[in-house]
Amino acid sequence: MFAYEEDIQACLTALQNGAIILYPTDTVWGIGCDATNETAVAKIFALKKRVDSKAMIVLVEEERSILEHVQDAHLQVFDYIKGIHKPTTVIYQKGKNLAKNLLAADESVAIRITKDPFCKAVIKQFGKPLVSTSANISGYPTPMCFQDISLDIQEGVDYVVKHRQEETELQQPSSIVKWDQDGQLIIIRP
Repeated sequence: MFAYEEDIQACLTALQNGAIILYPTDTVWGIGCDATNETAVAKIFALKKRVDSKAMIVLVEEERSILEHVQDAHLQVFDYIKGIHKPTTVIYQKGKNLAKNLLAADESVAIRITKDPFCKAVIKQFGKPLVSTSANISGYPTPMCFQDISLDIQEGVDYVVKHRQEETELQQPSSIVKWDQDGQLIIIRP
């Protein structure tokens, strides 16, 4: 079995070199990269054959990181996040300090605080947020476990994490919510 720490180190090396990785998250397996590197983000759009106007999720390690990457976060977002147990991605109105091609046309950004120990360790040691988008070609179903990920994706990334590949339990994508300008919660994906 590949050692957990070796996997983390291999991810860090790949991320520092602008590479893209295939990795397990607190939801489904994701394709990821340095969320501040426009060239790496563009590689993910190309691999997924996804139009670059469709935004991707950013994973951070802790609440404080949201403030580093969002211009105006409503304080009730933090209370909401603390009260939920299902992984939930929040769309914030104005992103900052991230790759420009990661933001939606309206400059909004989708961010989730990961609860997965492996993701937390990678993000903490890397010191930057990670892109996390489902490990599929755009328009195809989201793979619910590693075995469902197509060879096109596995062979198209620069590094495939070994950790948790053997798991067969089906995972689900995160919930997605956002706050409007009036501070009202809007549920996009329950």
